[in-house]
Amino acid sequence: MEKNILLTIEYDGTGFCGWQKQPGKRSVQGEIERALGIVCGQEIKVDGASRTDAGVHAYGQRANFAGDLKIPADRIAIAANNILSGGKSSSSAGGDVRITAAEEKPMGFHARFDAKAKKYVYKIRNESTADVFGRNYAYHVARPLNVKAMEDAAGQIAGTKDFKCFQAAGGEEKKTTVRTVYSLRITGARDIQIEIIGDAFLYNMVRIIAGTLVEVGLGKLHPLALAPIIESRDRQNAGHTAPPQGLFLAEVYYNIDYLGGFYGQTGLG
Repeated sequence: MEKNILLTIEYDGTGFCGWQKQPGKRSVQGEIERALGIVCGQEIKVDGASRTDAGVHAYGQRANFAGDLKIPADRIAIAANNILSGGKSSSSAGGDVRITAAEEKPMGFHARFDAKAKKYVYKIRNESTADVFGRNYAYHVARPLNVKAMEDAAGQIAGTKDFKCFQAAGGEEKKTTVRTVYSLRITGARDIQIEIIGDAFLYNMVRIIAGTLVEVGLGKLHPLALAPIIESRDRQNAGHTAPPQGLFLAEVYYNIDYLGGFYGQTGLG
């Protein structure tokens, strides 16, 4: 019977070339498809909600696939994870990707095109010495950051705006660079966390926002500079692109009710 299955996936992006399959390279998509092909006994193609780059991690990536499946949806994750974690027929690097849930959806459902919003988290370690064990999971900034200035700058980002200044070259060409950022929160002191929820994001948008906020925190940009930077629509006016290891895809929303108080808000949550 033809079924459409939605997966929730978590992964450590350190050992991957990114989500999307590339010839001769290890990708998250490739590992998931390989494991599901063994479990389902047929070639499987999964469509991810986000095409995360090399080194980027995920708590809640979503992907769907369809096929004539004999195995119940609730057994797919168990069987595939046995392969992904180093079980029989595995080529994984010790379980750096795991399917946390699998559920059946209507045949027309698509993990990417039906997404209403996404939440990303960007992590910064702000102390003079680097953490050798956390180097793959946070952006190390040695000089002290003014978090209050970063918060003031972040307040100018939320809303429905043209965010072309936060788009890196080389990504998929978009019909429009207008996006809605529902919420942007900054928490922490030594371990700083930037949480951003939006309807969609441009190529490297979150990493450029994070890099720009770091430059505000370092005093290289004034907090009030963010509004004119956005209005300029010029990438050269924004800050640097923060490294990939600090970025985590936290959640993909398919029902706006799940956004709770964030939906429709344009200020800090």
